[in-house]
Amino acid sequence: MISVVLLGAGNVATHLYKAFSNSETITITQWYNRTRASISSYANIVDITDSLDELKEADIYIMAVSDDSIEQLSIDLPFTNRFVVHTSGSVAMHDIDKKNKIGVFYPLQTFSKEAEIDFSEVPICVEVYEKENLQLLIDLAKAAGCKPQKITTEQRQTLHLAAVFVNNFTNQLYRIGHEICETKNIEFEILHPLIEETAKKIQHMSPFMAQTGPAKRNDKRTIKRQLKLIEKEEHEAIYKMLTTSIKKTHGIRSTRIKSQKKQN
Repeated sequence: MISVVLLGAGNVATHLYKAFSNSETITITQWYNRTRASISSYANIVDITDSLDELKEADIYIMAVSDDSIEQLSIDLPFTNRFVVHTSGSVAMHDIDKKNKIGVFYPLQTFSKEAEIDFSEVPICVEVYEKENLQLLIDLAKAAGCKPQKITTEQRQTLHLAAVFVNNFTNQLYRIGHEICETKNIEFEILHPLIEETAKKIQHMSPFMAQTGPAKRNDKRTIKRQLKLIEKEEHEAIYKMLTTSIKKTHGIRSTRIKSQKKQN
């Protein structure tokens, strides 16, 4: 059995708790959060605490907290020479206080508390300072039903950057599409099949080959018509920027895209 103490109560911690709870080879020894109320609903099924001084001994201590909190929390831990990891994609492993053995257990996925996650499809990026601890993290990932992947700090931080583009920025584009639909009383759900098909395509071909649309075709008339339809200046700026980027990627000579709004 692998014993774990969870530190934090955000989206990642909550989903890790669920995944670990479903494993026959992982024991959640304790769950800590500085605000006990955040995890009070779990009090009847796991030992919870809001005091670092009450932390029990375990094989692994997982800091699933905000990036800005990792370093200080690791300093505040009232013990030494135990195995402490964080779950961040961008924070360096060496930001963890060296009084303990250190590592990273980074689930490469987007987490919302209300959304169910299939952990068999979640890559876990693992990193350790002491080589003898690597197998423990790999075993923990496998016990949770995940796919472990040994990477370096630079690779992990690069992956996190790429994830911001394909997840966070893409979701913002969904939000813009939602706003545009709302202006004409169109249900955003009509775009769901298109969104799903777009995601499916890049599982079988490169994003370069999957690209379609007026910018890829250099369809100047359509681009002009669409720019006239855009009501918000920030949406127009994003449209122009991405159109120019697509043209450059596909070797299309790009001229300055002028605003199609009528000037007063």
